Parts: sequence; C-alpha cells; structure tokens
Amino acid sequence: MALHKKTVTYSSRPTHAARAAHAKGDREFRTYDTSAIMPKRDPKPVIFLGVFALIVLAAVCFFAFKACSGTELLQPGETVEVTIAEGESATSIGDALAAARLIGSAQEFTNEVTRLDAAAALIPGTYAFEGGSTPEALVRAIMAGPATVGDTLAVPEDITRAELSDLVASATGGRIAAEAFLAASENASAYVADYPFLESAGENSLEGFLFPKTYAVTEDADAEAVVRMMLDQFGTETAAIFGDFANSYPASQGLSLYEAVNLASIVAKESTGDQEVRDHVAGVFYNRLSSDRPYLESDATTAYEVGREPTAEEVHAETPYGTYANPGLPPTPICSPGIESLVAVCEPTDTEDMFFYFYADADGNMQAVFSQTYEQHQQAIADNSGTSAGDGEAEAA
Repeated sequence: MALHKKTVTYSSRPTHAARAAHAKGDREFRTYDTSAIMPKRDPKPVIFLGVFALIVLAAVCFFAFKACSGTELLQPGETVEVTIAEGESATSIGDALAAARLIGSAQEFTNEVTRLDAAAALIPGTYAFEGGSTPEALVRAIMAGPATVGDTLAVPEDITRAELSDLVASATGGRIAAEAFLAASENASAYVADYPFLESAGENSLEGFLFPKTYAVTEDADAEAVVRMMLDQFGTETAAIFGDFANSYPASQGLSLYEAVNLASIVAKESTGDQEVRDHVAGVFYNRLSSDRPYLESDATTAYEVGREPTAEEVHAETPYGTYANPGLPPTPICSPGIESLVAVCEPTDTEDMFFYFYADADGNMQAVFSQTYEQHQQAIADNSGTSAGDGEAEAA
C-alpha cells in the first residue's frame, strides 16, 4: 500500500478538577419555614443555562475529537492517490481509504462491499479519488477498475496454462511473450517460500493455481509479476476452504492440497455450471477413488494430454494422463479451476453413485443423469442419446 497512516495517541486519563473532601461533624440543624420570607425562584433560567452548557460541552468534545483523531475528510476538489494490491481484502482497502481521509472508517467501505456483493469484483491498481466521494461511489469505482495505463487480462475459468500463456501474450500486445509466461509458471517450488499452499506441488508446474479472474497488468509488469498476481488471488479466494486444510474433507480422504486442486480441475472439465451438479460429480469421483477399482475414467484428462477432443482409442491408451488405464489421479491438474469446482471437492454430495452422463434436452440445455451401477449408466445413455447401450462410452463418465 502506497499510503502512510498517521499514528494517533489517545489519552485514557482526562483531567478533572480535584474536589476536597470535608469531614462531617455532629451538628444540630433547625428547620425553618422560609416560604413566608423568601420568594420562589423561576426554574426556567436554570434549566436553560444547563441545556446551553451541555450543548457547548458537546461541541467542544466533538471538535476536540476531530482534532485529535485526524478524521477531517478531504473536500470536493481535493484528490488523493490510493494503490490497491492484488488479493487485498475489502477491510484492508477500507483502511487505506480511511487513511487517505476519503471515508471516516473502514466499516463504511466494507458495509457497501457487502451490500453490493462486490468482494470478488474489486480490481487492483492505482486510483485517483476525489474528496466528497460516497462509500458506494468508491466501491463502484474499484469494481470498474483503475483508469491507468496498462492492460486488462480477463482469465476465464477452467483454462489451461498453455491457453493462458497465449492469452497473456495477446492481452499485453506481445510485451509478455507466451514463452516467458510458461517459463515463469514452470516450477512451483520457485514460489513456495511466499505461497505455502504450493508445498505439496513440488517441482510441478503451476497448472491449477493460476486463478481465473480479471487482472490489471501495468506496463512495467513482467511474466513473474503476472504469475504472482494470480497466486495472490488463489490464496485470497481459497482461504476459507483451504485455510485449515488438515481438517478439510479432501484431507480426510487422504488427498494433499495439490491433489485436491488436481481433482477439482477434473470436476471443472466434467461438469456443467450448476453447483449441485459439480458437487455430485465430485462425490462420484471420490467414490471411484475409494473403490476396489480406483479408476477415474475421465475423458478430460486425455483431452488435456492430446490437446483436443480425444478418440475412444486415445482415451483407453496407457498414457500418463489416461485415467481409464491408470488408477488414481493424473500427474498434474488439467486446468485452473474456478472457486465453484474447488468448493465441490471440499463439500461433495454424499452419494452412492458411481457414474454420470450428460445430454442435451429438447431445448438445448445440458442435463445430468447419475447412476449407481454400470447397467443403469448404460441404460441412461440409451434412453437419452438415441444410441444403443454400448455406444457413447467415450462421452460418459
């Protein structure tokens, strides 16, 4: 963060006038009826003076607090520059805006972020804000992105590292070459010191961890800087589900964090956009991995290996990514999954199903059929594909 916050010291011991204590002696008092000799006083002046004194005291306290706390906000026409780092939380951004005297407190900003459901839509970069901006205006400005010179990199979900390298080159006009991005993302161990979630990735590539999101790439950013932006975002987005990984569902099934991301990448490629379907597909894959025949039988893993839609022969071939021929997970993730697929492997459907089949209905919408037995699975294919029960095997998991 480019801003410097002031350190303010508040006194916890305000000064009060000392009052002397008077010892009480034994005295005799006589009671006199003074109503006859002393006129009654009108209480209104006394009440007025008391109220006036309270108003004055409140005003003094208010301005004294303002002077001590330094929260006098910028006026319209005054501008301040605020830099928001990649992966920075809404609370941290609110603190920066408050330090820049754009808002009175970070809470004003975070309340608007919550109301607008904008936590995942805040774009990093350097902003020039004018005094008098409302918290809502500040949130919407950050959602729109900085008006600075640079490139916008929109990374879709479930993209492979090879596809992403071409996208980076295109978004930056070739300034960051595809080869440079591939080289910068080749070895996860080069980043593990700063990103502990990569520990179980070893020396594999960063496939699976290059988080899909829209990024602002400044003109001075190189390939490594772009990689780090994506790793920062992965850490921020997955903190809630991977923060205590030892107690997560994948860990209970014997998976490392790297293997959980690996499985999520397959779920991403084998599912539709519906979260319930993703969760159910994840449940099926967990069932397969824990069965006596732990073969994932995913066409998507072979598609990653050959770089296109595979043939039936390629799907069943004994290659490193062939999950019909090899038990367990493939060597690496096959794409960078979005948060929905990562959530699915952490919160899968509790099911006994072992198979699923997707088909397009009369309206062109994808539908899923889940089955417990192979016979039910084959019948689902025959009922919904217009083929005989033996066909369509390469399209169904």
